[in-house]
Amino acid sequence: MDRRQWLKSTSIGGGFALLGGLEIANALTTEEITKFNPRPLTKLIRLSSNENPYGPSEKVRNAITSAFEHSCRYPYAYADELAEILAKKEGVTKDHIIICGGSTEGLKVTGLTFASNGGEIIAAKPTFLAMMTYAKQWGAEVNWVPVGEDKGYDMPEIEKRISSKTKLVFLCNPNNPTSTILPSKKLMDFCDTISNKTILFSDEAYYDYIQNPNYPSMTELVKKDKNVIVSRTFSKVYGMAGLRIGYLIAKPSLAEKLRKNMVAYSNVLAIAGAKEALKDQEFYTFSLQKTLEAKNLIYKTLDTLELPYVKSHTNFIFFKSGKEIRTLHKEMMSKGILIGRPFPPFFDWCRISTGTIEEVTLFSKALTSLYN
Repeated sequence: MDRRQWLKSTSIGGGFALLGGLEIANALTTEEITKFNPRPLTKLIRLSSNENPYGPSEKVRNAITSAFEHSCRYPYAYADELAEILAKKEGVTKDHIIICGGSTEGLKVTGLTFASNGGEIIAAKPTFLAMMTYAKQWGAEVNWVPVGEDKGYDMPEIEKRISSKTKLVFLCNPNNPTSTILPSKKLMDFCDTISNKTILFSDEAYYDYIQNPNYPSMTELVKKDKNVIVSRTFSKVYGMAGLRIGYLIAKPSLAEKLRKNMVAYSNVLAIAGAKEALKDQEFYTFSLQKTLEAKNLIYKTLDTLELPYVKSHTNFIFFKSGKEIRTLHKEMMSKGILIGRPFPPFFDWCRISTGTIEEVTLFSKALTSLYN
């Protein structure tokens, strides 16, 4: 089942379970537990880092185990094999693909390569900080553009601020932590315009969760030889955050500059897992469906409590807690739930990651007890 087919489906079968006196729908079967590897309940439920609570899948775990015999080898040749597979998937050549130790490594290398020693990066506030934090350590400047009332990107202001000193415009789309996406009808023209003025970096870590099957990836601009760099990761929908593997897509001239500064090429085990993950369509579909189920449970709780939220295009939800986030953090910790950190300037908003159905049910119970 591909992404479009999944969007037409409504559920994956399951039974019911009792947890702390609560009836929980869609509890997994024994077969699903083996295939999809849900994380077990722990004393502290961590819904703070946008991790996939499922995975790696059984097939990926088997591939990793088989790859242990190659652990004496450096990963370069194995990375080339994965690059060939990803190039075919993305519709580009191998020269466009850079394998890295998680997409965060790709973000850091890009900031270092193009914006160090006084170069300017334009970025939304708030957004994912890895590139900007690292680049600032090497002398870059960051021009922050606050998100709008809808928590989305202020596209006219971003374009307005581009100047001769701008080396890079960073887009996290969908954005972390606000979970918003740029309007699809304006996205391509906006990014095309930016790429004619400077380099555009499109962080698409959460792209798989977008429910519009026709929503464009900026890989389409890379194919047109534009000054665009796209990052993707195996950390989210594939459930491989701990293995640290991702990749960049860029035209060969930009890719070559990035390779000169690349340090972390991931490792043989992660590469073997990534290759298998790309083939495991069953887990991919399951992962997306369970994320949607978890989000719907959280939406229901927030609606009941009349807490405003942003409609999410990711595996987390950004909602207005009405409480100073540090206060809410302590209160939820006392109930065994770890929520997201503060995201200035929204100190009374909370980012909550989707977990297993059991974890989300306990989150909802804890949040409800605080607000009722």
